[in-house]
Amino acid sequence: VVIGHVTGDKMLTVRENGTIVAQVPAKSLAEAPVTHTESKVPSYLKELVKLESRAIPIPENMNEVLLKLLASPNITSKEWVYQQYDYMVRTNTVVTPGSDAAVISIRGTNKAIALTTDCNGRYCFLNPKIGSAISVAEAARNLVCTGAKPLAITDGLNFGNPESPEVFWQFEQAVKGISEACQILGIPVISGNVSFYNESESNAIYPTPIIGMAGLIENHSHITTPGFKNKGDVIVLIGENKEELGGSEYLKVIHGLEKGEVPQLDLEVERRVQAFCLECIADGLVKSAHDCSDGGLAVALAESCISGNIGAELHVNKIMRTDALLFGESQSRIIISIDAELLPTIIEKAHTKNLAYEVLGTVTGQALRIYVNDRLEIDTPLERIRQAWREALKCAMGK
Repeated sequence: VVIGHVTGDKMLTVRENGTIVAQVPAKSLAEAPVTHTESKVPSYLKELVKLESRAIPIPENMNEVLLKLLASPNITSKEWVYQQYDYMVRTNTVVTPGSDAAVISIRGTNKAIALTTDCNGRYCFLNPKIGSAISVAEAARNLVCTGAKPLAITDGLNFGNPESPEVFWQFEQAVKGISEACQILGIPVISGNVSFYNESESNAIYPTPIIGMAGLIENHSHITTPGFKNKGDVIVLIGENKEELGGSEYLKVIHGLEKGEVPQLDLEVERRVQAFCLECIADGLVKSAHDCSDGGLAVALAESCISGNIGAELHVNKIMRTDALLFGESQSRIIISIDAELLPTIIEKAHTKNLAYEVLGTVTGQALRIYVNDRLEIDTPLERIRQAWREALKCAMGK
């Protein structure tokens, strides 16, 4: 049935039995009216961004800290949720839930699509511009770690009452952060939605700009997962550890604090780290890849051990607070594992790209052991790590 045709008069015309019942300029439907709403920096920020690190005690037992973080709702396995529905998508699912991104095969081709969602509401509460940019960067990093080139974004922007100048400022800053990250990383926003008035009588939700991102894996042989693979493989950190504790899961879970400056994000460095990882995967140099995000370096390493069902021994050397080194959430970091014989190639590539890197250690055994400046700080059996990560949500739901 033909219901209409394209005209050249730049009008949308609706007729019923030949009579015009509606007619509006097409431009009015494509370009929303612009309003200029008052915005101002929230009063809470002045105090919340202050963080006196010297007043925060460094825990004596880093093993206990790691286990508590692995059991926290933001980090723990979501298996209790996803085991309740069919995630195989007509058997096209190649990488199942629990990885950095889902991967779905494109039937009839050797290609695949990678999909992920990301947002850290706490970051966006403390700094909506940088927090939103980090959401974009982390989503792209997750796709890259699966071997996918990020192609497009859909966003879901969730905020309180925009008639509040402080809420509108959050929204305004979040949009700027997303825009800046997308431009530098070269990823267009192709769709999305905005949800306002998400608040109770007492307060609004944290600003939550959720980023959904899709990427393309050109060849099934490029599909990469976070799990360590073989004993003797070398573990390398691409990126730099920095002393940044503000806004971290560690601060919230261990010290009950949601404050401080969020991790800084250099989008040019982020772009180069991601390009490096994607190039190494395409060249067949990488066995596993996993990004550092919530919980920091130690949590990311533990997740790779859990996923690969094998342990690791690592030596991290840098003069800074031990808790910041293990659990700080500095951006633009990816952990890869490789064949030992390929280490010179990886180092040469990193030098060529002018990227920071650190050779951390090797895949081995059935425990996670992390030495910090030659002192053993974490020594936890893999089974205990797995249990803390896998059982917490199930226990919380009373199952």
